[in-house]
Amino acid sequence: MEESSGYEIFKKLIRRTNKVLFAYDTETASVSFLNEAFNLIWNRTRESIIAKPSLLLDTVHPEDKDYITKEYQELLSGILKKDIEFRIVLPDKSFRWLLLNPQLITDRDGKQYIAGLVEDITVLKDDIRNLEKFAAKKNSVLEILSHDLAGPLANIQALAGFLSESTKEYKNEEVKNIIRIIGESSARSIHLIRDFVQQEFLESSNAGLVKRRVNLVSKIGEIIEQYKEGEDHISKRFTLTTSGSRMYAYIDQSKFMQVINNLISNAIKFTHDNGEIDTEIADNDGKILITIRDNGIGIPERYHDELFDKFTKARRQGLRGEPSTGLGMSIIKTIVEWHEGSIWFESAENKGTTFYIEIPKG
Repeated sequence: MEESSGYEIFKKLIRRTNKVLFAYDTETASVSFLNEAFNLIWNRTRESIIAKPSLLLDTVHPEDKDYITKEYQELLSGILKKDIEFRIVLPDKSFRWLLLNPQLITDRDGKQYIAGLVEDITVLKDDIRNLEKFAAKKNSVLEILSHDLAGPLANIQALAGFLSESTKEYKNEEVKNIIRIIGESSARSIHLIRDFVQQEFLESSNAGLVKRRVNLVSKIGEIIEQYKEGEDHISKRFTLTTSGSRMYAYIDQSKFMQVINNLISNAIKFTHDNGEIDTEIADNDGKILITIRDNGIGIPERYHDELFDKFTKARRQGLRGEPSTGLGMSIIKTIVEWHEGSIWFESAENKGTTFYIEIPKG
């Protein structure tokens, strides 16, 4: 009696949940169970899918079909899978983001089933996308403003030094003191601006790693657009070249975009006015290669072997007096390695610098 009561409660729970529960027989390629929530999420009847399961793959977004097929094959081979995000196309041509958590189950007779849960995460993805978009914009704007503000302040600091030398002969202590205050105030302001931007980078890098499948072309493109909007303020030209419109990778978007922002920021710091900063994204034999190239002052060869070390001696002031803690490149290398990637560079004095990042495709 108790088992019957529990079973009835469980059936009611299944009927009322807004998550899709399913079971798929891998041997007969048939759907053995599918609850009513399927109708609400897919805007299709579950009877149509039970009758012809192959229709289910047709509903997957074209950009995600290869990805879903690969995940399915890996699951059948015994690789555990969880939090698989993908899109489906609805009958009205709109799409939804779904989160799939499947399990490969073998029954007593040795038959294999794939069972699991699917939930609609479209609203959540929209919220995350907006937050990440504004976070990327914030970081780009901070870098643009820091260079835009640091430039005039560095000029004021330099002029204060020139005035200090030029007015020595007057031996006027009041003038000397005023010039000193101007110089010191400018220097403190420059350090304050850069410290603030650096702290934003450090705080972001210290947060826990959360990877998601992301179209790098789209996300890096958003960053470059922000810098292009600030071209007049920082007197640099930005370009983006890609070998395709879609290249996916599993990344922690906040951290990885901070890496891109930081490399572009360094390129800005060490490139003269009217210089060029070019970014390329290319499909490189199962991996994605990101290249950030400038025609700036380059990195002296004596610093090449230690550039990625913590508190490296390679830390230098930017062309406008921007300070460096020496931590940035070390953190960048760590974040790239967290993404199972690698980073390296080529540079020669007065000929510019090129950084390369290679990470696995997702």
